[in-house]
Amino acid sequence: MHAGKKLELQLIIDFLQACIPFDSLDAGELGSVAGLLEIQYFRKGHVFLSGDTCAESGGLRILRSGAAELRGAEDQLVERLGEGESFNLKGLLSEQPDVKAVLIEDSLLYFLNEASYQSLRERLRDFDRFFHSQCSRRVRRAARYDPAPNDMLRQVGDLMSRDLLSVEPCISIQQTAQIMSERRVSSVLVLESERLCGIVTDRDIRSRAVAAGLDLQSPVSDIMTAGPAGITETASLFDAILFMTERGFHHIPVLNDERALGVGGAKGSTLAHRPSVVGIITASDLMLARQDDPVFLVQHIRRETSLSGIHSVVQQLPNLLVQWQHVGVRAYQISRILTAVSDAVTRRLIELAIKALGEPPVAFCWLGFGSQGRGEQLLGADQDNGLLISDELSDADKPWFEAMATRVCDGLNSCGYVYCNGGIMATTNEWRQPLASWRRTVDRWTQSPTADAVMRVSIFFDLRSVYGDKKLCDQLQAHMLKRAGDNSIFLAALAVNVLDAPPPLGIFRRFVVEHNGEHRDELNLKKRAILPIVDMARIHCLANDISAVNTLERLQALADSRVLTIGESRNLQDAWSVIMQVRVEAQARQVVAADDISHYLNPDALSQLERKLLRDAFKVVGDALSAIGMRYRPGLG
Repeated sequence: MHAGKKLELQLIIDFLQACIPFDSLDAGELGSVAGLLEIQYFRKGHVFLSGDTCAESGGLRILRSGAAELRGAEDQLVERLGEGESFNLKGLLSEQPDVKAVLIEDSLLYFLNEASYQSLRERLRDFDRFFHSQCSRRVRRAARYDPAPNDMLRQVGDLMSRDLLSVEPCISIQQTAQIMSERRVSSVLVLESERLCGIVTDRDIRSRAVAAGLDLQSPVSDIMTAGPAGITETASLFDAILFMTERGFHHIPVLNDERALGVGGAKGSTLAHRPSVVGIITASDLMLARQDDPVFLVQHIRRETSLSGIHSVVQQLPNLLVQWQHVGVRAYQISRILTAVSDAVTRRLIELAIKALGEPPVAFCWLGFGSQGRGEQLLGADQDNGLLISDELSDADKPWFEAMATRVCDGLNSCGYVYCNGGIMATTNEWRQPLASWRRTVDRWTQSPTADAVMRVSIFFDLRSVYGDKKLCDQLQAHMLKRAGDNSIFLAALAVNVLDAPPPLGIFRRFVVEHNGEHRDELNLKKRAILPIVDMARIHCLANDISAVNTLERLQALADSRVLTIGESRNLQDAWSVIMQVRVEAQARQVVAADDISHYLNPDALSQLERKLLRDAFKVVGDALSAIGMRYRPGLG
């Protein structure tokens, strides 16, 4: 081969090695591709049209230099492409009818003809995967790809016991205890006509019968947990672990009814409508002895009698996050686990405060806001909480609640959940109120939605009961949804707040990073990437009386109610998952490097594929933000 030609090929190979997905090809394959490429030069404004009759529709075009825009029907911008990125108009037709590519700079391109391009796709699965579709599907694959085998994703049916011990409701408590002792089991199912109507555990016999002085000849139905919540055998072990973690259960019936996941038998339900039981899974089945098991963590927190003991358990979380991330636990699972631990810490601190201060004078509900309210916490989360108290509150009762809030918030700070800089904590009067006062506060916020007020209180609308009387929280949320949904001016103000923080993606899909300060050249993934999705899901739900709080659940509910199309909902769910996965991996690297935990990330630390997926996710978010502006901003008049 002529020396000049050989050098030219090597330059092309070097360039392709830095381009996704060519970087995944071996040296021989890469050299073959480089030899097939045709070099083309076009001036700014050149248009590549799609369609079966268009010669320029087929083949893959790789931008060596310059930039292009992909535009769909009615000239709508689909995507901007820069150096190293590529497009195949023929492959885009199914997703974007009438798509075309417009060069917005003088551009040098490498062209791979359609036959050679398709041959590569047929032979190389990873190469084909990348080009199977454009950004939304690439994001979807990344959001749903499991990087490593993960025991927590195994099905409950793999571990559950099918050798069921059951009794009828009329059998005596003593007989039930004898049967359990003979079989050496810690629980028994109560079946009526082969349908599950209850469950009895060792703890029930101790606390509900023996300790209560109940006649042991009484029917076992007197102490059973009636209509117990269950799980399906196709659910994951993660679902079972989270179920136990959140409810403090040690035994879960496994049911054959898909509707049974986490739902007990409704009061008054007929026997015919009760799902049948096919197995049982226990805490021991889930290997409670494992130190990285979230059930283990939460149980230890519940048994701790001092603040220092709770702190020692919470200190394990950074290393556990690294372990969970290493074995392939998904970001949404990790955030749910970390939130469950945070909830357990809060509940235990409240219980210790009550033990020190005495019983609460009136009913109350401890509220979690923000990421805790949504069940989306990661490491480094600060406090966002409030105290909702019964309207029976008197002036004489107020010091008790102030003292309790102080003990809990101080304890949370000591455990690493630092004080909120904005003062959104139960220790402040504004965030510690009886129900009637909370309702008046909501009315004031929604009636006078100043920019500062909207920014400050939007976190409030992601609320959840963490401890206490959940009915108080439900009443407040119902009032909140009514006031927000009926107020177009308030929704418009929320929309303005959402649009003030677009995703950090600039022209030609370049990342917009901090230009100075401690985090120079870094992205704020929480503020600029995750929160826009959170904010969009929230405003849609407030406008449509949807009570879901978790972001993924909100987006699914919006699709179910047809506020968003299925495609819009899935794209945002996948964008959220990709960005959260990048956040978790970044935090794992920070833990390993002993760096301070933050929400910032230098994009140069990512692989090319990760940067590409992040850009795709940001584009999905940016497109959805445009729709928010059109739908809600007119409310400002």
